[in-house]
Amino acid sequence: MDNALLNAVKNRRSFYTIGKEKVLSDEKIVELVHHAVQYAPSAFHSQSARVLVLLGKEHEKLWENTKDVLRELVPAKQFTSTEEKINSFKNGYGSILFFEDEETVKNLQQKFPLYQQNFPIWSLQSSGMLQYSIWMMLEDAGYGASLQHYNPLIDQKVKELWGIPETWMLHAEMPFGKPLAAPESKTFLPINERVKVFSQNV
Repeated sequence: MDNALLNAVKNRRSFYTIGKEKVLSDEKIVELVHHAVQYAPSAFHSQSARVLVLLGKEHEKLWENTKDVLRELVPAKQFTSTEEKINSFKNGYGSILFFEDEETVKNLQQKFPLYQQNFPIWSLQSSGMLQYSIWMMLEDAGYGASLQHYNPLIDQKVKELWGIPETWMLHAEMPFGKPLAAPESKTFLPINERVKVFSQNV
């Protein structure tokens, strides 16, 4: 197995202290996202994933507007820590927003009624695989990223600011930038408690 792939899986972490230093050209970042979206698996090859790439000032606009939304919801005494957290994302180079097209999912439910309850679940699974793919590729390129979930609080604001179709449902936001600090170490449960193997070779 390719050691580079194994290392990419192992090294993927959540980086919260990130900066604006350019690691890849904007064109390369978009190319990376295009590649991941093109080849990420989806149920019935539905291709329900939708992505918004925000770089530079557009990235900063996302997090400034997120602060504005949260300022109306978070008590003033608690807002300082919220603002610091949002600013840590704003300090990065860009953000990738992950959506699923609800219209695509509904069309599949109508076309294949036997599986209608499963299509929303499969849609989320597909989105998760796309998020993980882009996360690994960004980190392999030298960026640090994390996955955030300010949806549905910011959904309408995002749609207004960037003309996002109403059928696109926001599922996650991924701020990324040059890592400025190593992530904290983490511990793991014994792998044999999490994986069971049964093999019968003839």
